[in-house]
Amino acid sequence: MDTTGILFLNDIEVDEKVVFVRVDFNVPLDGDKVTDDTRIDAALPTIKNIMDRGGKLILASHLGRPKGKKNKHLKMEIVAQRLAEKLEAEVIVPEEIEEGIIKTLVDGLKPGQIILLENLRFNPGEKAGDLDFSKLLASLADVYINDAFGVAHRKHASVYQIIRHFRRGSFGAGLLIEKEIHELSRLAKPNRPFVAVMGGSKVSDKIATIKALFERVDTLLIGGAMAYTFLKAQDLPVGESMVEDEQLEVANEVLKYARNKRKNVYFPVDHIVADNMDGDGLETVDVIPAGKAAFDIGPKTVEKYSEIIAGAKSIFWNGPLGVFEKDAFSNGTFKIAEAIASADGFTVVGGGDSAAAVAQAGIDERIDHVSTGGGASMQFVEGKLLPGIEALRPNHPFDK
Repeated sequence: MDTTGILFLNDIEVDEKVVFVRVDFNVPLDGDKVTDDTRIDAALPTIKNIMDRGGKLILASHLGRPKGKKNKHLKMEIVAQRLAEKLEAEVIVPEEIEEGIIKTLVDGLKPGQIILLENLRFNPGEKAGDLDFSKLLASLADVYINDAFGVAHRKHASVYQIIRHFRRGSFGAGLLIEKEIHELSRLAKPNRPFVAVMGGSKVSDKIATIKALFERVDTLLIGGAMAYTFLKAQDLPVGESMVEDEQLEVANEVLKYARNKRKNVYFPVDHIVADNMDGDGLETVDVIPAGKAAFDIGPKTVEKYSEIIAGAKSIFWNGPLGVFEKDAFSNGTFKIAEAIASADGFTVVGGGDSAAAVAQAGIDERIDHVSTGGGASMQFVEGKLLPGIEALRPNHPFDK
C-alpha cells in the first residue's frame, strides 16, 4: 500500500498534547470478564508510546452492538479494569461524552491516568458517521490517532469523519495500523505460489473477496459451511448442510471465473457429518448422506490442503473450516491452523474467527502476522481502499 502523505505516530508531536486515540476494544465478554485480551494487547504499544512521550490520553472504542442505545451489559468499565491491570495505571470512564465534562477531567489528569470514553456506539451518531458527533469528539483533543484497524473499513464518526476537524499535521495512524499496513502489503506482490484458505459460513459474505483473490492467488482452498453452496452448485449431494440457495447461480459464476483465470480451486472431498450440531450420529463420509449435515472437513481434505499449504510461499487464511467452537468439529480448523503455522512461506491470518482459532490452537506466535481486523484485512487483501486510512491522507475529499 502506498502510504504517501500519511503520518504515523512517531511523526507527530504529542508532548503535553491531548491525544484522542481510536482503539479497537471490541473484546469478547463473559459476564463481567474479558475472555480474550488480544485487541487490548494490540493497542498497548501505541498507548505506552504516547504516555512515555508526555501525551494526555483519551481512548475511545465501541463494544458489541448496542444499536445506538445505552446497554448496561456493554459498558466500557469492564474493559477499563482489564486495561488498568495491564498498564498499572488508573483508567477513568466518564458516564457521558460531553465536552465540558471531558475537558475538566483532562485538565486534572495526573501522570499514569487515562480517560476511556464510554461505548461510542451508545450514540447512534457513531455508526451513522454523524458530523456533529464527530465534531464533539474532535473538540476533546489536540491530536487524533487512529489505531483501530478492525474498523478502518468503516466511515464511522470516530474513524472517518472526525479527521476533518483536525488541522494538518495533527492526525495520523498508530503503531498497530502501521504494522497492519506493512505486513498486509506484502501480499500485494507475494512470493509464489500464493495460497488462500477461505472458510466461514456464508458465500454471500465473501464473494467479492474470492473474485478479488483470483487476481492474486494461485490456489484457493475452500472450507466451512460456504463450501456446501459451491458443492451443491456442482450438483453434488450436501444432505442437510447449510446452503445459500439464493447464491447457487453466483457460485457457478465464480467457478466459471476461476476456470477462465486458470486458477486452482479445491473443495472438501470428505466430511465430518452428524444429525445435528450436538454431534449425534457423528461419522466421517466421502459422500454426505440425506438427513445429515456436514460440520467440518474430513481427514482426506485436511491431508490434501496441508500438502498444498506446505508448498506455498505466501498464505492468507480467513474463516474457520468447520464449527470449531464444538470439540467434535474442531479438528479440521485446528489441523489447517497447524499446517499454516508449520509452513515455510509468509503466513497471514485475517482476524475474526480465524484469529480466535489460531489463539485457541496455541500457535498464534508461529504465524507471521495475525491481523486484528477480519473485514478490514479482507478488503485490504482485495486491494480495496479503507476509508479510515485513506482519510489520513492530506486533502482527502471527505463525503459531503
